[in-house]
Amino acid sequence: MAHPRDILLRPLLPLIPATLVLLAACGGRPRQAAVFTIQVKGSDTMVNAAQAWAEQYKTVDPAVNVEVSGGGSGVGIAALIKGTIDIATASRDMKPSELEQARKNTGREAKEFVAGFDALAVCVHKDNPISSISLEQIAGMYEEDGAITRWSQIGITIPGVKNDEIILVNRQSSSGTYEFFREKCLHNRDFRLGSLDMNGSKEAIELIGSTKAAIGYSGMGYATGVIKMLPVAAAAAEAAVAPTMQNTLNKSYVLARSLHLYTIGEPEGVVRKFIDWILSEAGQSILADNGYVPVAAAAETTPSPQAP
Repeated sequence: MAHPRDILLRPLLPLIPATLVLLAACGGRPRQAAVFTIQVKGSDTMVNAAQAWAEQYKTVDPAVNVEVSGGGSGVGIAALIKGTIDIATASRDMKPSELEQARKNTGREAKEFVAGFDALAVCVHKDNPISSISLEQIAGMYEEDGAITRWSQIGITIPGVKNDEIILVNRQSSSGTYEFFREKCLHNRDFRLGSLDMNGSKEAIELIGSTKAAIGYSGMGYATGVIKMLPVAAAAAEAAVAPTMQNTLNKSYVLARSLHLYTIGEPEGVVRKFIDWILSEAGQSILADNGYVPVAAAAETTPSPQAP
């Protein structure tokens, strides 16, 4: 016959293993460190570098997880203004309207960090014999009322291409690269209809690399063997300059630009530490490995102010 005590304890037996696990977790055994997630979103130009930063930062602070997504500079800035991310990456400056909306929504100013520099490159298929291009020619191709619609109009014959109509590869309007290209090459005029609009630099480069009559643009970090990045002349009478690190540093390349990180207010805690690491030698070397120009390298080439 069962002891009365055993009868009373029988309903509790299934709970004992879970209770022991809970007690062990709350006892002298150390708990696993809590993971803090930093949300980073924005520029497709910067997404490869940002993902590389995120991967490497796991070895710097294992308790911090960095989640990176693209979508374009405008998408990242919009998410920052709404308060759904910690850091927006952008290949353009925040617009005055965006800065004002950030103040209105949060009561704080957006904080800008220059993370590096880039040359926006104009790209064609590797078999296209064109050796350089001017801003005027780019505008003639991409502007709404531009007169250049065929490669033969600028003296170019592409081997193996019967229809020499220029195929324009563009970016989506939320892209900072799109905004920068429109400002610098089209002077903010409208684009010609009928372009092939890609969601990211990688997709744009892949399309150009498989389409002999195409022309497009991307950050110089997306260089591959199937496309070539053209030297660009600021005016028809001027020498064309190649989109290289050196020409970005010395500012001789007309489509050089800065790459930004934005936060709402002064970043604190783990977000501040992550940004400081990005701007450190370790973070900047990753930026250089991805084909962009570190801040320190640019600073070294900037002449010191002359004493009066």
